[in-house]
Amino acid sequence: MKIFSYLKPYRMMVALALFLMLAELGVELLQPLLMAKIIDDGIMQENLAVVIKWGSVMVGISFLSFIGGIINSFAASHVSQGFGYDIRSHLFKKVQAFSFTNLTKYPTSSLITRMTNDVTVLQNTVFMAMRIMLRAPLLVILGTVMALFINLKLALVLLISIPVLVVFLAWVMKRASVMFRVVQEKLDNVNGVMQENLTGMRLIKAFLRKDHEASRFNEASDALKKETASSLRLIETSTPILLFVMNVGIIMILWLGQKNIATGHVQVGEVVAIVNYATRITASLSVLSWLIMSISRAQASAGRINDVFDTEVDLVDTKEESRGNEIHSGEISFKDVSFRYPTAKTHALRNITFTAKAGETIAIMGATGSGKTSLFQLIPRLFDVDQGQITIDGKDITTVKLDILRKNIGFVPQEALLFSGSIQDNIAWGKNDASMEEIIAASKDAQIYETVSALTNQYDTPLGQKGVNLSGGQKQRLSIARALVRKPKILLLDDSTSALDLKTEAKLLHALKTYTCTTLIITQKVSTAKEANQILLFDEGELIAKGSHKQLVASHSLYQQIVQSQLGKEGLTVEKSTSHLS
Repeated sequence: MKIFSYLKPYRMMVALALFLMLAELGVELLQPLLMAKIIDDGIMQENLAVVIKWGSVMVGISFLSFIGGIINSFAASHVSQGFGYDIRSHLFKKVQAFSFTNLTKYPTSSLITRMTNDVTVLQNTVFMAMRIMLRAPLLVILGTVMALFINLKLALVLLISIPVLVVFLAWVMKRASVMFRVVQEKLDNVNGVMQENLTGMRLIKAFLRKDHEASRFNEASDALKKETASSLRLIETSTPILLFVMNVGIIMILWLGQKNIATGHVQVGEVVAIVNYATRITASLSVLSWLIMSISRAQASAGRINDVFDTEVDLVDTKEESRGNEIHSGEISFKDVSFRYPTAKTHALRNITFTAKAGETIAIMGATGSGKTSLFQLIPRLFDVDQGQITIDGKDITTVKLDILRKNIGFVPQEALLFSGSIQDNIAWGKNDASMEEIIAASKDAQIYETVSALTNQYDTPLGQKGVNLSGGQKQRLSIARALVRKPKILLLDDSTSALDLKTEAKLLHALKTYTCTTLIITQKVSTAKEANQILLFDEGELIAKGSHKQLVASHSLYQQIVQSQLGKEGLTVEKSTSHLS
């Protein structure tokens, strides 16, 4: 498999480990021959000098084998750990390069399992391959050859039984590989349930769903247990079969040996040596049944990791000649844009056309599911359009290098997501080289400065996972500060002022006017929309109206309903009269 191409940087250490392993194997194969010589030429002939001579040789080569085994373990550990590190690093980079379309193919829990459990399985397999995995089959083959060399007639027992067992083991390995792939998929499911539970623990407690979630976890865990048990049962069943066949073979060798010793055709040392080889081969075949499980799991894990590596990233820089394009003013234009999510049957957006001039503030309104967030995801090319064209400063965004495009966009998602670390780290996350002055300025404009200043450690205050120790409004304002610190040419606020009170929101909108950027705000608040240069009204994926607050309140019925729902009939009447007067 091409996954093992990651072993190339460790070629020298792999060669050293394999050489030492073969040296150990050579000693193990040589020992029965030396034992036969000691028995036939020393003990049977009552020659103590021969026993001492060849006994000393056995002790000496055993000591060298011991030293080689220690060095082999160090080399195998170095290679396997480096191999695992390299795969994890490249796997993480690959996932980072994925578009949202690519990510829909892999649940988060599955990617976590692949980068942890599957890589660990491969890492352990590489270690065993250099330590014992190749040694077992080689010992079976070479041990049989050495037995044939000592006495062809007695060794025929091994020559008949071992090929049958090898075919049997090959079948077991093929079957087990499929079964262990299912095991890994069941492990994905368990991790998925765990991830959802740990993420939504507050909600689970609030809705008293502990028993239901425990039942879900037990169901997923039980499925994993059954698949694992079924796979291990297949592997474990092979061991008694191997031992039975080989022990019958050893009995046959002893029986034939006894008859041939009596007739003088075979020496005692030869029988001892062949039985010794048969015993070592039996032990190696027992190890092989365990190795089959490891190899089968490794095949399944390698296939899952290769699936990720083989996934073609469908959103990349397309035109080499445009790599120098820069964004200067931030004017955005949509021209007959339609978009459908990869797993959806219907379009999220249909024939959207509008222009946001440089420096303008555009408010985007509409019911839930009308396509507002989908619109935002197209601007930084988290997804590509199916039809139509999006331009920034008159240039098609597909001709602008992704790094340049996204560097000039400040994006605040609907769900404020913060990272483990300090408040300073989270704001500077938007700009790696942000100075403390820039961080403070951004926090002031995002209306979070006073809150941070009141904390004991101020900007060094550590945040819990996902900012669990902050309120919803505080998390939103920190997310906005993170976007503002990079001084973007385009600012996208996806309903990210929903948790702010009207006074704080008004201060924020006033501060945003000091930035030379094109601002798009998804909002449900009429008070926010009134401050925008233009309002885009969406319904079921279509742009049904656009204009200023005064224009829409005077002419569009749906917008009038929105105003009335928030301001009441009297408020709507006031807004209409104001628009007519102006």
